[in-house]
Parts: sequence; C-alpha cells; structure tokens
Amino acid sequence: MDYSFFDFLTLLGSLGLFLYGMKVMSDALMELAGDRMRNVLATATSNRLFAVFTGFLITAVIQSSSATTLMVVSFANASLLSLTESIGVIMGANIGTTVTAWLISLLGFKVNMAAIAIPLVGLGFLLSFSKKKNLRHWGMFIVGFAILFVGLQYLKDSVPDLKSSPEALAFLSAYTNKGYLSIILFMFIGTLLTVIIQSSSATMAITIIMCFEGWIPFEMAAAMVLGENIGTTITANLAAIVANYRARRTARAHFIFNIFGVAWMLVLFLPFLQGIAYLVEQIEGDSPFVQAAAIPVALSLFHTTFNIVNTTLMIQLIPTIGRVVKYMVPKDEPQKVVIEQPHFLDKASLNYPQTGIKALLDESLRLLEKTTYKVITHGLSVHREELESDKKLKKIIENIHQFELDIDTIYYNKFKTIYSKIVEYATQLQSRFDLDEDKIIAIRSILRADRLMVEMVKDLKPLHANMNKYLGSDNEYIRAEYNNLRQMLLEILRLTRKARLAKLDEAYISRSQDIRESVEKYDVLMNGTVDKLVRERLITNEMATSLMNDSSIAIHIAHNLIDVSSLLYLQRDHFMDVDDDTVLPVAA
Repeated sequence: MDYSFFDFLTLLGSLGLFLYGMKVMSDALMELAGDRMRNVLATATSNRLFAVFTGFLITAVIQSSSATTLMVVSFANASLLSLTESIGVIMGANIGTTVTAWLISLLGFKVNMAAIAIPLVGLGFLLSFSKKKNLRHWGMFIVGFAILFVGLQYLKDSVPDLKSSPEALAFLSAYTNKGYLSIILFMFIGTLLTVIIQSSSATMAITIIMCFEGWIPFEMAAAMVLGENIGTTITANLAAIVANYRARRTARAHFIFNIFGVAWMLVLFLPFLQGIAYLVEQIEGDSPFVQAAAIPVALSLFHTTFNIVNTTLMIQLIPTIGRVVKYMVPKDEPQKVVIEQPHFLDKASLNYPQTGIKALLDESLRLLEKTTYKVITHGLSVHREELESDKKLKKIIENIHQFELDIDTIYYNKFKTIYSKIVEYATQLQSRFDLDEDKIIAIRSILRADRLMVEMVKDLKPLHANMNKYLGSDNEYIRAEYNNLRQMLLEILRLTRKARLAKLDEAYISRSQDIRESVEKYDVLMNGTVDKLVRERLITNEMATSLMNDSSIAIHIAHNLIDVSSLLYLQRDHFMDVDDDTVLPVAA
C-alpha cells in the first residue's frame, strides 16, 4: 500500500475541515437559537419527560451534544437546573446527537453534497455581509454546513484504500474476528477517538467511512459507536473539574447513564444488531452484514434506537442515579477564610448570559442574607436568631446585646472584595455577550442592590457606636428614641425575611410601600420630637445632635433595605428554585 506522509497530512486536514465546518455551523446555530434554547433550558421543570424532550430539542437544533452537555453543567453549576432536571436533559441530548449521524449518513453518503458545497459557500458568504444580524448568522450556518460536507468528501477520498492491499486487510481481520474481545477492543477505540477529537459526530463520520471502505465489519462499527457514547462523557467531566459539586454530580450522572447503557447493550449486542440489520434490509433492500453501502443508515438506526431504548429504561431510575452521584460527590465544605471570597462567580457561569446573571444574583443574595443581615442585626444589638424566631419585636428590643462591631474590618474582609469581584464579573458578562435590554436591566438592578448594601454597612458605623452608647444610658428618653429606630429597622428586616422565604406577592409589595412611607415619621427633626425633648430639657444637646443624625441614617438604611430586597428578590423570582441545597444557612 503506497500511502505517504503527505497523504496522512491530507487525511488530518480533511478531518480538520470537517470539524471546522461543524464548529462554524454549530456556533451560528447557537447565535441564532442559543439564547432562546438557554431560556427554555433555564425554565425546564422537574417533569422528566419534559427535561428529556428539552435536551433532545436543544441538541437537534444546535447540532452538538457536547455544547448541550456543557450548557447543562454550567446551568447546574449556577443552580438553574436541579440534578433531576440535568439528568433528564442529558438523556435527551444523547438522543438529539443522533440527528447529526442521520445528516451525515443520508446527505454525506446518499447525496453528492460536495457538488453543491462551493455554491453554498458563495451564498453563505454573501449573506454574511448582511446588515441584519440573523441573516449574517444564517450565512455562517450555510458556510459551515457546506464546509462540513466538503471535509467529509475529502475524508472519504483520503482514507487509505485497503481493498487493494490484502495484507493490510488480513492484519485488520486478526483484530475483528475474536468475538467479544474484538467488540471490547473497538469499543475502546471509539472511546479513545472521541476523547482525542472531542466530537462524537466526527468519530461517527470516521466510523462510517471505515465501514464504507471495507476496513471493519458492521458489528465492529457498532462497537465503536458504543465507545463514542462513553467518550463523549469525558468533555462534561473535564468541564466539571473546576466547577462546584452540583456540576460534578451532573457530569457523573452523564457518565453513569452512558456506562449503564453500554453495559446492557453488550449483553444483547448480537441479537440487537440482527434486529437492526433486519429493519435496514426491509428499508434498503441490503443487509449491513453483507453490503457496505447499507452500513451508514444501519449505524444511524442503531445509534438512535440504542439511545431511545436506553433513555426509556433509565428515565425511571433518575432518582436512583441522583442518589448514587450524591454519594459519589459530596457537597463542598465551605472554606474558612479571613478575606471573604466569592462562592458563585466562577468561569463556567460566564459561558452563557443566563448562568452569568444567576451567578451575580446568587452572590448578591449571599452577601445580603449571610453578611448584611447579620451586620445590621448586630449593629442594632440583636441576635439574628431572635429576629428570625417567633418572638414579638417588643420582647426582642427589651434584650440588649452589646456587640463590638469593627465595621471597617467587616467592610474590608466581607464586602470590599466581594463587591469588586461582582462589578468585575458583571463587566466581563456585558462585554462578552450582546445582551438584550431585559438582561442589561437585570444586571444593573443587581449592581444597584450591591451598591446599596455597601452604603448600608458604611452608614451603620456611626449608628452602631451611638446605639451602644445610648441604649445603656440612664436617660430613659434617649433610650426610648433609639429603641424606636431599632423597632423600625427590625420590622423591615422581618419583612425582607418573609420575602426571602417566599416569592414576592402583592401583599409584600403593598406592605413594603406602606413601611417606606411610614419611616419618614421617625425623622426626629421633622416630626418635632428632638425640639420638644431639648426644650423640656429631657435630653442634652449632645444627645439631640446624635439622635438627629442617627434618625436620618436609620431612615436611609430603611429605604435602602427595602430597595435591596425588592431588587434582588424580584430578580430571584424570575429563576426557578430548583434545589433545596440553595437555601442559605442562618448565620449566628
């Protein structure tokens, strides 16, 4: 067999052209439909059948199971998908990826697409200059579609002709005639090729060509297809290495699902292939065991049937798979750090606008619920557990707990880094994507809430100092006025806690508006309280000055607290609460 190094490079170039065409086509489809697909994915319900259908639809549209799987991992990482939903979507993606195999089989081997590929590139090239964004993306899709089939044609032409080299076929036959050992060997080859190429569609094309050229028989090609199902899980597991435990669980579930499917298929392998061959013979008139021309359709049918049957069998076991992966991948233990670091602002969530916005929202909610609430309650000389108990506010106010809060240290250790990271993350997100108006407004709302939280913490410094000073005073009048300010702020904190535990409704909105209007009455300068207390010599001038300043600060904090909770919880309510694990623990 005369096969030079130049021929080998031509083979690699053909594969590269095929992969490039698939990438251009997939990227264009992601631009055209990706945002809508991601919105569908982000709102997937816990209904298993709907999750499977969603996975199938997205993969069939964007023509990349790897892209779908990476999307699912990112959405799980951002808590937009529960483990149950993620598993269902991945099952559907396994079925959706067979659409690509059908395109290759029917158009690449039944139709001479190479003859019209160059005109298609010309058409796509012209469309790519359009002023309309969608037409430009359609142009790139057509270009990618054409390049894919040009690459496939070159791939077929550059594969070595083993039919004219009996010694090479004799060498291969030594590995294809060892029964189940050969099946395991070619399954491993399919896995390895998919891991190296990082595209099950490309491996499928290579497998079909190897059969079409007579290198390997139908059953060895089917074994390679099984290996491709295992190899494609590596992409998700690699992506999940740097993600959180939710993403790692999703990736493990993908692996378990595919491994289980391959295991039962190996048991029924030969009878299953006989059934596929019978169907193809009825459709094509030839058996794939006899005629190589029938193998492309037979492999596509095998791939589709296997994934549909596997999903049908496994869909009932989704809860069991969930329990297994939860055991395999325990929850991440929070690390104790002096300088607080972001928990949700990871690189994986920057892959899509939805996950990026969700990461920003989760980080901001964590800053509000874990840190800001605690700082405010301690600043008001109250334990957070008491505030979140069923005790009446009057009883809580009677118990004064003196906390020595170093607001400056708390700001630098707990707020400054997080706030700067949030702003940086939001900037990256907006520069990476061409966001629509709703998403821009969502990001700005989150950033405004974060800025207001920083203001609240800084405002709390003088207020807390005077709280500690005057709540322990012998003057009952100054104590009463500071307790009034405490009651006002604690009432708002309780209202926002209710919003944290449930969706915002009309009652909450109405109540928050009433409170917003009523807090102005606590302005001791405007309502005449401080004037009366000074004139009647019930408090000193120093007390009066502190009280005027602090009532203004308390009102400012009250307004900000209402605004922050409304901004963040309204954004939160746009996302589904998909995982009980996302409920933040109550801090002491």
